[in-house]
Amino acid sequence: MSAVRRYLAPIAVIVLLLGVWEIAAQWHWISNALNIQDFLVPAPSDIATSLWRDRSLLADDSWVTLREVLLGFLCALVAGLVFAVVLHLSDTLRRAFYPLLVASQAIPPVAIAPILVVWFGFGLGPKLLLIALVCFFPVTVNTLDGLRAVDPQLITMMRTLGASRIQILARVELPSALPFFFSGTKIAIAIAVIGALFAEWAGAGSGLGHEVLISSSQLLTARMFAAITLLGVMAIVLFGLVALVERRVVTWDRREVTRA
Repeated sequence: MSAVRRYLAPIAVIVLLLGVWEIAAQWHWISNALNIQDFLVPAPSDIATSLWRDRSLLADDSWVTLREVLLGFLCALVAGLVFAVVLHLSDTLRRAFYPLLVASQAIPPVAIAPILVVWFGFGLGPKLLLIALVCFFPVTVNTLDGLRAVDPQLITMMRTLGASRIQILARVELPSALPFFFSGTKIAIAIAVIGALFAEWAGAGSGLGHEVLISSSQLLTARMFAAITLLGVMAIVLFGLVALVERRVVTWDRREVTRA
């Protein structure tokens, strides 16, 4: 019953907003306020109709985007975890690379995407690279913070027991950093969809991002909104799956392993 109450409020808000949107679009309040044609502001019912009518096209595009998101995300997951461990083990490398890692976020993905297409073409490679670049930062930074937040007394105890540096890392630091790692992972999987969108805008023949671009140029606003809706649903579902894995893996309170 508590789970029902927890989800009841957001569901009610979504239904209310969709109802207001439907009325405002059907009665042309939005188009009149923006001084644009009525067909440029589809109602939720129009978007639902497009989702059903164009389901075959949108399903194919969804699979293309989902594959890009998952592959790029997995690349970032492995690279981010390895890089965080390397920076944690070496103070010199951390001082050298951490400022560059932070500075890299000043470059927007939409500016990187065309460069990758020029360098690597229109295949799957540049899309995966862009998604991995977008996801790499939150995974690395959160994991590194987790590795550095371990209770020093635990490390001291392991050293007194004769544990090596690798044993301390494997048995204390990495398990303790798991909650931080999953925090970065949840951020990364959500923004991976944004990275895929930018990558497909830069150059693609299929995918939901490509569909948004094509539908926009053809003024097929209902289909454009349908593709955007699927992108949002994809991000929410993937986020939920990562959160589910986190609850299965991390069964302890983060505060218990970071408390000094």
